Amino acid sequence: MSSGGGRKRKQRHEEHEEHVNHERWLVSYADMLTLLFVLFVVLFSMSSVDQKKFAQLASGLSAGFGAPTVAFQGAKAPLDGSANSAQLVQIEPGSNPDDGTSGTDGMTQKQKEAVERAVKAEDRKRATVDAKKAAGEAENLKAIERKIADALAGQKLLNSAKFTIDQRGLVVTIVTNEVVFAGNRAELQKGGEKILNAIAPTLVKLPNNIEVDGHTNQLRSKTTFYPSGWELSAARASTTVRFLTDHGVAKKRLTAVGFSDTKPLIDPKDPRSITQNRRVDVVVLTQLTAAQAALLPSAAGADGKLHTGQTTAEYLAKVNAEKAKSITPTTSTTVHD
Repeated sequence: MSSGGGRKRKQRHEEHEEHVNHERWLVSYADMLTLLFVLFVVLFSMSSVDQKKFAQLASGLSAGFGAPTVAFQGAKAPLDGSANSAQLVQIEPGSNPDDGTSGTDGMTQKQKEAVERAVKAEDRKRATVDAKKAAGEAENLKAIERKIADALAGQKLLNSAKFTIDQRGLVVTIVTNEVVFAGNRAELQKGGEKILNAIAPTLVKLPNNIEVDGHTNQLRSKTTFYPSGWELSAARASTTVRFLTDHGVAKKRLTAVGFSDTKPLIDPKDPRSITQNRRVDVVVLTQLTAAQAALLPSAAGADGKLHTGQTTAEYLAKVNAEKAKSITPTTSTTVHD
């Protein structure tokens, strides 16, 4: 019996070892849910703010810094959820955005007149500054003209170019007249190369950008090698730009523009227009603002019209003559006893 009982106990023990608990995963699942619950509780507690304590803290900080703000006062702002209802308010220039009034609301007539005088004085001041800038730029452009004129005169080509100062800057007009370009052609002639050779060294040293404008005359005859005067004028301008680039002028400073016959130099009814309007303009562009550049023609005076270039020698002779005129002779009388 003892042996049979032993066998039974051994059998029961083996059955206990072979038993598998299929619900063991519930323990891990419950632990995971518990941890998630704790996580959400912590996040919620971190997001909750005690408004009363926050208001006390804000009041203390405001008093300490002496500069209350919307945030310190606990007032609502777009960050509080009202951003969707924000509106743009147009504010009149000169008005106070804090009180919502216009610039002159609440002023007496005397105060309004004072404001108008101040605005006019500021406009006059700005106009004076612009006029001085334009006058100084006109002198700079005249100095550039003299350098180019000196170079042309050295090659006995002074009459091959004309000069103008307009709102764009200094315009050096080279009349082609079969010297620079042949008829209906855009290849530089020997005479044109000689003129540009004289001009190029001065242009290389300038900080200004350069615009080259090509023009044709008003003749209605068809162009032989180009579809129209537009292509011919643009080709002549491009040829000039390429020549200047090859002679040291930075490529990024140059622009080529073709105008065909849309900008005649003289009246097309004038017989000279056939040769005068067929030309290339080399424009030394001004560095002034648009408002200041608009004053350049008036600041240039007589140089705002087409004229022959003035050399440095001619300029100095003119200056000396004006100085001589300004010195008036004094006469002395001798008193005899």
